[in-house]
Amino acid sequence: MVVTGRSVVLALLAVGAVLVSGQISPQVTAAALAVVAALLVLDVLLAASPRAMRLTREGDTSVRLGESAALSLVLHNPTRRTLRGRVRDAWPPSAHVEPRSAPAHVAGGERRRFGVTLAPTRRGDARAAGVTVRTIGPLGLAGRQRTLSAPWTVRVLPPFHSRRHLPGKLSRLRELEGQHTAMVRGQGSEFDSLRDYVRGDDVRSIDWRATARNDGVVVRTWRPERDRRILIVLDTGRTSAGRVGDTPRLDHSMDASLLLAALAGRAGDRVDFLAYDRRVRAQVRSGGKGSQIQQLVSAMAPLEAALVESDPAGMAGTVMAQGRSRKLVVLMTDLNAAALEESLLPRLPALTSQHLLLVASVRDPAVDAMAEERGTPEALYRAASAERTLAERRRVTSELRRMGAEVVDAGPEHIAPALADAYINLKAQGRL
Repeated sequence: MVVTGRSVVLALLAVGAVLVSGQISPQVTAAALAVVAALLVLDVLLAASPRAMRLTREGDTSVRLGESAALSLVLHNPTRRTLRGRVRDAWPPSAHVEPRSAPAHVAGGERRRFGVTLAPTRRGDARAAGVTVRTIGPLGLAGRQRTLSAPWTVRVLPPFHSRRHLPGKLSRLRELEGQHTAMVRGQGSEFDSLRDYVRGDDVRSIDWRATARNDGVVVRTWRPERDRRILIVLDTGRTSAGRVGDTPRLDHSMDASLLLAALAGRAGDRVDFLAYDRRVRAQVRSGGKGSQIQQLVSAMAPLEAALVESDPAGMAGTVMAQGRSRKLVVLMTDLNAAALEESLLPRLPALTSQHLLLVASVRDPAVDAMAEERGTPEALYRAASAERTLAERRRVTSELRRMGAEVVDAGPEHIAPALADAYINLKAQGRL
């Protein structure tokens, strides 16, 4: 049961009437308040029952972080009484629902649609908590209220800010393919087409069988080999929870992974995805050539950094279990000396002997800025600490490269294009 401001005003008027009449006694006051209470009970009984209402939802089921989703809540009143009151659609605070509540006037047997807009500020699944229906009686004094279940989930996807770099990287990729079609066959290339010989072509590219069947000399052209396998491994351990700027390292790694997956898909390569700390958090297997961005984005959306130490032995075993065929393994992790030297480096030879390993890490620009501080004793201590951290990163990077791995270490604004450039360079060198 709920009461409105009218009931309070009515009670004050009843008490005021008793005072004005001059017949002030407990019995008279109680009688006046009893009349008010009777009117409240009558209004509650005449109000439409919120328990009988039927709710359904329509609208978006996914939205990118930073964008808004449009939903509709349909309220059906199957009773004979008219519903007067308000409807409040409850969501988590991070969903930023507008409007939070709306007035409702639904006649018996009719339906009413309420529009709701979500502007979420957190990645993951936003679930509706319930819909509170408040019905007020015809007198406007009191009514009933009940929270009904109307389940709905909106998956908030990663924003993919690095998408703006994709046209430029695709242009470089097309230039690479154009260069390779004029080259002779080599590692990392495959047959493209036949064309007539022109002066300046390498004689080693002449196809003598095709030449014998034609009037002129025919040469073969080659292009970078396609259908290569790429496995993106996202470390979701405790180091991925560290914030670089205003965003966790995990989100920067996701953004770079999406750009690499989009680029590799356009290049005709197969992209698999694996999120791991001490167990597999998410996995996407390529179903064929082409882009799988939608599957990757959906798999990344609910991921959160686990506050546990990653298990490199289990991670390496899971990667090896993906198949014995050679592939490019892109490990998105932090170049933390303590974590890598004790866990990953001892198991690196098993990976590099079978696959090409590329380690990508998000570099914190605040550490670089701290290393340049001078002027006060406190600043010098901070600079010394930052220099030590940077020296450890350089040492770990050198050790990884010495053991046969490629390393990309860049800031949050440059990690995605730097990773894409590393992929293009490996493809140009025929190392995939």
